[in-house]
Amino acid sequence: MKEKQKCPYKFMWPELIPGRLIRRYKRFLADVELHGGKTVTAHCANSGKMTECCRAGRPVWLSFHDNPKRKLKYTWELIEMPTSPVGVNTQVPNPLVAESVKAGCIPELSGYSDVRREVKTGTRSRLDMLLQGANRADCYVEVKNCTLVQKGMAAFPDAVTLRGQKHLTEMEKLIAAGHRCVMFYLIQRMDAEYFRPADFIDPEYGKKLRQAHKKGVEILVYDAAIDTKSVCLRRKIPCLL
Repeated sequence: MKEKQKCPYKFMWPELIPGRLIRRYKRFLADVELHGGKTVTAHCANSGKMTECCRAGRPVWLSFHDNPKRKLKYTWELIEMPTSPVGVNTQVPNPLVAESVKAGCIPELSGYSDVRREVKTGTRSRLDMLLQGANRADCYVEVKNCTLVQKGMAAFPDAVTLRGQKHLTEMEKLIAAGHRCVMFYLIQRMDAEYFRPADFIDPEYGKKLRQAHKKGVEILVYDAAIDTKSVCLRRKIPCLL
């Protein structure tokens, strides 16, 4: 696939601290041995299984946050896999995609003058973004972080996600009401050739995604150029349903 020019917007990491992963446990905790031998417990901002991306012994990078309100001062940001660094922090994709939309980096989402985050769509539902512009339908965007890649195939989700299924149902309702809806999958790594729903992990999610797509929900998949300094959108990746 021809390499696309990188988006001019970059999400800049704070200074990252290298280490070696000892173990990930209780989903949100990771023990890491820093260079020099000190062991720290870092927050893992990822509720998925992180299949293959939490193997003990692999190089990782942490950010440090000197906030007295934080129990854990470190956050796990990256892991070095054999074919690519991988961004594991699920709090990165939303601001990255939102700012990339504003910077005009995503042609499919261009032409909107207003980008709103965390938009309420029902009594108990929220979607990640609402794009609005003159003389066009409102566009709702839900952003998902994808870290699972096997032999060039990126797949989402990496754990059963009832919340993700509800987002698709909500989008079907919005489509029926005349709005535009887009599922945006950000692959926070550089070794994917194509994307599929992970039917082998959550077949119901795959079924609902195909159903929502037939009813008008659009699917966009981009990977990222990622290193220990920054991450930015890199290229559009084919989606095979």
